[in-house]
Amino acid sequence: MNIPAARPLVFDIRHFALDDGPGIRTTVFLKGCPLSCVWCHNPESLSPEEEIAFYPALCINCGDCEKVCTENAAQMNHPGRIIRDKCVTCGVCAEKCPSAALKIVGKYYPVNELAVELTKDRIFYDTSCGGVTFSGGEPALHMDYLGEVMRRLKEDNIHIAIQTSGAFDIKEFKEKLLPHIDLIFYDIKLFDSQKHREYTEMENEQILDNFASLSDDGIVTIIPRTPLIPGITATEENLVQIAGFIRSAGCASYKLLPYNPGGIAKMQAIGKSTPQCLPHVMMSVEEEEGWKSLIEGIVNRGQQPPITRHSFNEWLSLVY
Repeated sequence: MNIPAARPLVFDIRHFALDDGPGIRTTVFLKGCPLSCVWCHNPESLSPEEEIAFYPALCINCGDCEKVCTENAAQMNHPGRIIRDKCVTCGVCAEKCPSAALKIVGKYYPVNELAVELTKDRIFYDTSCGGVTFSGGEPALHMDYLGEVMRRLKEDNIHIAIQTSGAFDIKEFKEKLLPHIDLIFYDIKLFDSQKHREYTEMENEQILDNFASLSDDGIVTIIPRTPLIPGITATEENLVQIAGFIRSAGCASYKLLPYNPGGIAKMQAIGKSTPQCLPHVMMSVEEEEGWKSLIEGIVNRGQQPPITRHSFNEWLSLVY
């Protein structure tokens, strides 16, 4: 599990986002995540610490990085430019790089500074019924910091959404974050706990329990999501199980996220190897629609007696 850094770091602020909630939004991506999903689309978010990224397409081979590196970690003849076990992430190479081929990933914003930055887009939020979305990584790793930022935004009546893995302390979440949140995008990736550990390095009991607890409260809108990773999450068994669990929790919404190989280049940029199980091409529209049709048949199935997760296997036999 990645332990939060002393100061929460932001690795991106995406203005005018259209896919992270209703209306025009500003999405804040925080570093640090308790999961280590092999397919992570934002692998630079997994570590809570600063990292150096190298983008070879931008490199002009000037050699400035090698000249200024006191640790001999930046080497022109190294394929990834940075020898990671020598690098101390001082950032000097990135500061001196004239083409931005080297970049420090992670910046600390004091609470007030981040709140001011996010309210700059207020006119777009107001005219489009948009707002701010917090993502990551796992934004709930930084509850004290995030709760204070959210409180500042709520003073200006800004709509707040959060994208979460569900791996957090539920009591603390309800106390510090939930009062400020209008919408939760809640990722449920794998229903089988052992497979969840195999592909994310963490079992999923806490994730499922937290979802059930938030659904029972009914305080805020929750949209559960599953990324469609071919051969891993995108299997009939897994999606049927998740859809059944979601329906049993009283949630009629379920969003499937098509696989995008964009995380592979990001892994390479920060010196991580690419898992062999990941395809290098996007999921076809036909395949995506096939999975959606399967799930719509489950979620929209006729009314049946309410069930609990403990009686799920009995209900699942009815699905088949």
